[in-house]
Amino acid sequence: MKRIKIGINNLCNKTKKYLKKVKKEHLIKQFFHNNMLVIVFVFACVLNSTLLRFFCMHSLENYLSFKAILADTIVATFIASFSYLFKPKNRFAYLLSFNIFLTAICIINSIYYTFYTSFASVSMLSLTQYIGDVGDAVVENVVQLKDIVYIIGPLLLIIVHIGLKRKNYYKKIEIKAERKRKTLKGLGLTGALLLLFLVTMSSLDVSRFVKQWNKEYIVMRFGIYVYQVNDLISSIQPKISSMFGYDQANKEFNDFYKDKSSEPATNEYTNIFKGKNVIVIHAESMMTNAMELEFNGQQVTPNLNNMAQSGMFFSNFYSQVSVGTSSDSELTYNTSLLPTKSGTAFVSYSDRTYISTPQLLKEQGYYTFSMHANNADFWNRRRMYNSIGYDRFYSKVDYKVDKENVIGLGLSDKEFFSQSIKKLQTINKEHEKWYGVLIMLSNHTPFSDVEKYGDFPVDMKETITKEDGTTEEKVYPYMEGTKLGNYFKSLHYADSALGEFINGLDEAGLLENTVIVLYGDHDARLPKKDYNRLYNYDKETDSVKTSEDETYKEYDSYQYELGRKVPFIIWTKDMKNTKLNKTITNVTGMYNVMPTLGNMFGFYNKYALGNDIFNVLNNNIVIFPNGNWVTDRLYYNSQKSEYLSLVEDAITEEEITNNTEYTNKVLDVSNNIITFDLFNKEKNSTLKD
Repeated sequence: MKRIKIGINNLCNKTKKYLKKVKKEHLIKQFFHNNMLVIVFVFACVLNSTLLRFFCMHSLENYLSFKAILADTIVATFIASFSYLFKPKNRFAYLLSFNIFLTAICIINSIYYTFYTSFASVSMLSLTQYIGDVGDAVVENVVQLKDIVYIIGPLLLIIVHIGLKRKNYYKKIEIKAERKRKTLKGLGLTGALLLLFLVTMSSLDVSRFVKQWNKEYIVMRFGIYVYQVNDLISSIQPKISSMFGYDQANKEFNDFYKDKSSEPATNEYTNIFKGKNVIVIHAESMMTNAMELEFNGQQVTPNLNNMAQSGMFFSNFYSQVSVGTSSDSELTYNTSLLPTKSGTAFVSYSDRTYISTPQLLKEQGYYTFSMHANNADFWNRRRMYNSIGYDRFYSKVDYKVDKENVIGLGLSDKEFFSQSIKKLQTINKEHEKWYGVLIMLSNHTPFSDVEKYGDFPVDMKETITKEDGTTEEKVYPYMEGTKLGNYFKSLHYADSALGEFINGLDEAGLLENTVIVLYGDHDARLPKKDYNRLYNYDKETDSVKTSEDETYKEYDSYQYELGRKVPFIIWTKDMKNTKLNKTITNVTGMYNVMPTLGNMFGFYNKYALGNDIFNVLNNNIVIFPNGNWVTDRLYYNSQKSEYLSLVEDAITEEEITNNTEYTNKVLDVSNNIITFDLFNKEKNSTLKD
């Protein structure tokens, strides 16, 4: 006991002496002075990454996450440590180069998150070839003032550099051994911080870091710099793992499907449309919530509403897209697979083998085709359509496109539909059965050709009676001048084009033996603040009501996510007042479309990830590429590990765990199918007909 006391006293005495030395010799001041450039570099890097989380993930827990700040500090300290290998006069150039690089990462991710609500991936570099086609959309809808705030990092470093230069900091001499010693100390500090970080990690952190489905969670826990390194490894992994991980992927694939029947389940809609022609309308950026709106007594989508009321309407339908947007929706619609973890299937995996709706209908004697008055190589459609199994792709070269009939990115929808009807008439004469997809274009972001959309005010008009009995009309701006308001104008035009198309088909006699299938490819990705104005407009002040107002309608991030629903409608000319004329309110997703239509038209894909909605109804789950999922009972946000209950019944932990595990399994299986080309019978000896 006596020895322990002596040891403690000695330690205390040594600590006191060291602190006195620190105070007397101004060691802390000297440390900051001698390492000012490195300290500012680390601070600038951490500041930028924190600002990124602040602008993208609006909660104190996210942008002040201890784990993320620590991870960012580790990366910055590691990089800064090697600056000591350079002479003082060359150290600034090294640090500035890396700071600009890390700043660029923050800027790119900030812009990317605004549009995709996700973080950028190295695998998406292959898509830069398409930026020219949608450049205006990027500039008008995505780039914002916040995206240039990050230059504060390099500016701070430059300012400090100028100050140090004036104080002759760079003229001091450091021998090679001293520079090496400082480098080792920096790496030692990095190692100590890394050890602290590893101690704070949970098994959930490790699991999500490895799988990287949940990018927002990784940035929140590991910081943007670690995420980007992990993404780089993940992006090149398919090229490597396709050589080494095939056997494991194939085993998981077989285990997942081993109990699934090779014969389809039947229901009251089995073969109800067998042998009929099919026109599929890929409705660009159409959203279900707009169908409920009207301005001054005018519906935003009267024709779409009419189709929903007289056809089979799925009112709780989600598109399940990732960064591939329209191409992702085409993938999932045609194959009942989900978007890939890295890149997009249309661009990165167009050479894979797919089981698709066009292929299965071709086996029944259908002529299959797609029509889109855009560049055939946009989203790599020309190549991917061969893999999907279309007989013909009518692209921009097959249409007459003049300046007068262009809206937004290309040929206006009205002109596109008008020219397409003539092509459909020819196809109908030459083929007994046919299946065609028509892809709309006018309702594409940035929704800025307002003068071409026609007259559809999105203001608020009110008739006021004066004291003398006369009346006058007062107009309030409401949604005029907002991006969401312009979207409604664009959507109203697209809806008008849709109405003219249906009438044109009828006049051409093309509706007699034809089923129309319409789906919205994805939401319009517009700012949440515009929806707050839509639902909480104060006409007296021309502003948005505050939450203190008793009439205020809450529109939080969960309402925004759930509001991303898009329309899915199955319609025929004579469907009204039949058993098919109904609204299905159960939650449904794009991967349910193939098996649902398959049952109706008489084809079956055992490997569809979705189910015929009429065989699951209340038990359906819609899985999103980021790991989120929704059922009729709840919406689960995997980034936050939170859920929003949609029913009054209690939600159990077991329910959340089981659905989350199933979600991860489906995402992995889908990704493996595409990455390892598991539908290729030459590669996969276990795949049966």
